[in-house]
Amino acid sequence: MAESDELVRLIGLQFEGRGHRALDGIDTVLPRKRVAILGPNGAGKSVLLRVMHGLLKPSAGVVAWAHVNTHAPRVAMVFQRPVLLRRSVEDNVIYALRQSARHRHEPAARLRDRAQLALAGVGLAHLSGRPGRVLSGGEQQRVALARAWSLEPDVLLLDEPTASLDPGATRAVEGIIHEIAASGVAIVLVTHHRGIAKRFAEHIVFMDRGRIAEESVAPQFFSAPASEPARAYLEGDLA
Repeated sequence: MAESDELVRLIGLQFEGRGHRALDGIDTVLPRKRVAILGPNGAGKSVLLRVMHGLLKPSAGVVAWAHVNTHAPRVAMVFQRPVLLRRSVEDNVIYALRQSARHRHEPAARLRDRAQLALAGVGLAHLSGRPGRVLSGGEQQRVALARAWSLEPDVLLLDEPTASLDPGATRAVEGIIHEIAASGVAIVLVTHHRGIAKRFAEHIVFMDRGRIAEESVAPQFFSAPASEPARAYLEGDLA
């Protein structure tokens, strides 16, 4: 893989918590493509994403992001259950902007413009004045995506963004993820939804018991998985 195609190097990553080794020696180079991380419950997928973001410190190993246009990449993350503040939808986005070193000193009017642009991108500009916590689960997840997108990240990490949503909300969120990717943002997606992974991902990382059991381009993974755990997972034998 050419250096310009690299997104991040994960070198010897381990993570232990409460006597359990959630990551057990992760070594890989993720490409600057649409990446999906799959695997059964307890495989370590969400822990890996949090270590990559810096929310968790690895017990051992290194996360080495490739530079983007000479600077370290800006990395944002969206969780399965978004946490919205007790304020309007617009103010939820503005709050995130005020916490970022890149935007915190911008005038209030400029922050409002950025928030409105991000909300328009996820189809929620008409709800900008509504309290965020009264929205449906799907709408709240779209606010979380707008909040992350407004920060102009180079990389967006998504942890099961559709896991608790109904089919209609899932389709809406999936469409937004495609739009964010099309805007040039590199995306690493953890999901149990194999259909989304199949439609979205170019590159698959399959984890089992804290390790990478298999890694390949998406068409190859779904048509001819090479490892027994991956075959069992795709056949429904692993939860």
